[in-house]
Amino acid sequence: MTATWTLPAWAVLATVLGLVLALLLAAVALLVGRRDRAASRLADDVLRAEVAALAAEVARWQGRRAPAGARASRDPADPTGAAAPAVAEFRITTLGEEPSAPGPVPTVAPPLFADTVLRETVVHATSLAAGVKRALAPETRARIRVEMRREVKRARKHRRAEAKRLLREQAARQRTAMDVA
Repeated sequence: MTATWTLPAWAVLATVLGLVLALLLAAVALLVGRRDRAASRLADDVLRAEVAALAAEVARWQGRRAPAGARASRDPADPTGAAAPAVAEFRITTLGEEPSAPGPVPTVAPPLFADTVLRETVVHATSLAAGVKRALAPETRARIRVEMRREVKRARKHRRAEAKRLLREQAARQRTAMDVA
């Protein structure tokens, strides 16, 4: 016996093609992601410029500059057109603002963290052991054995039928060859 391995050429070719395809897909995904990030940055810059231009135009129309974070509302019943007191504006996003320093991150006490990790590990190990026990149960093995026998019988029957069909076709070809000659 030799220690050499032999592989079908199609298996090696399929593996190499699969790896090349995976690398190409990864490269395309990387390029698309970079392009999307650049387009997103460009769109953010454009939107910031538009917001600044609109804010300047609104301030020009009102003849004064409203403080940041506040909104002046006019009372329609007031004939003089004087502005009502500024009302605090509630915004969901912080678009156009400088990012602030992140606040404190909530942490879990080390003993509680260790307890949680150990409990999850025990739960996973217990469920794995239950699955292995169920898979190795005599009923499961017997069911697998019966299904394997059934599949072997079906495959054997199929092979026999295929061999008979091929023999019939070969005999028919030989008869036609003798008839022609």
